Formats: sequence, structure tokens, C-alpha cells
Amino acid sequence: MSAPAELDQLADFFGRYGSALTTGDVAAIAGSHTLPGLVVSDSYSFTFSSPAAVALSFLGAAPAYREARIVAAHANLLDVMRLSASLSLVSVEWEYLDEAGEAVPGEHYRYLIRTDADGPRITAVITTR
Repeated sequence: MSAPAELDQLADFFGRYGSALTTGDVAAIAGSHTLPGLVVSDSYSFTFSSPAAVALSFLGAAPAYREARIVAAHANLLDVMRLSASLSLVSVEWEYLDEAGEAVPGEHYRYLIRTDADGPRITAVITTR
């Protein structure tokens, strides 16, 4: 794991990101990614080359969360591996809450995070488990 200040910064970043996901704030989601960006899963991969492309790929996320009655997303940082002065690989388990306050099984991702003067941003997302 990384230093406490870095963990606090990452926890704050993923807190804002989770809120943006569940509220459908595509501008905040787009601003959370570096360009170009990459998403990789077992069945597909795609890149982002503009903020509009990031926003477009997440337009369906908020309705999907509403359909599942998910009102909050909390990122549990399982591991942070410092790769360089600017890059970290962060393992995240998302915990979702529905409108009744019940936990909904989450998803696992690894995020390649680049941190610069503007703070952390997602460079690549890899779906895991």
C-alpha cells in the first residue's frame, strides 16, 4: 500500500467518481479520465480519445444504476501498487447500496491511475473477477 496521504487522495478521488457514476454526471466522469484512455474486459476493449467519447460510453450507466435501484457506490481500495512517481495500479471493489440501504454485490476493477498537478485520473480500467 502507499503512504496515507496518497491513500486519502485516492479515496477522495474514487468517492467523487462513484458519486458521478450513480448520479449520471458524465462531465465529472469524463474529467476523471486521461486521454487517451483504455477499458479492457474479457469480451471487449476500447479506447477513449476525447472527453465526448468518455461521456458517450457512460451515458447508459446512470439509467442502469437507477434500474437496479442503486443510489450510492463506495470504492473499497484493496491494494495500491506504486509503479512510478506518477503511476499507480489500484485494485478496487465497488460496494453499491440500493434505495433501501441494502448492500448490492459490487464489481472489481484495477485502475491505472496517473497523478499529476491536477490530481489522480484514470488512464486504464481493467475488469477483474
